[in-house]
Amino acid sequence: MDINTLRGISTLLMLVAFIGVVIWAYSGRRKQSFDEAAQLPFADDDTHQATLQREATAHRTDSGATASDLRSSRETMNRSEG
Repeated sequence: MDINTLRGISTLLMLVAFIGVVIWAYSGRRKQSFDEAAQLPFADDDTHQATLQREATAHRTDSGATASDLRSSRETMNRSEG
């Protein structure tokens, strides 16, 4: 058995592994799990906003801006991004 035979066998094994991963990823049984995983980045968006508002009301910035000034500037930024 020479090196070229080993390369051919390893290529065939990698092809079979690739096809297996593709079948696993696109199977209908995995759809619900993948949909849940796709929503994870948005899951704590409300918690993050609540934390920002709590921090804004608890502190004043160095420039003397009030929490309501910070909140209105964030709302303006959010509207311009969307």
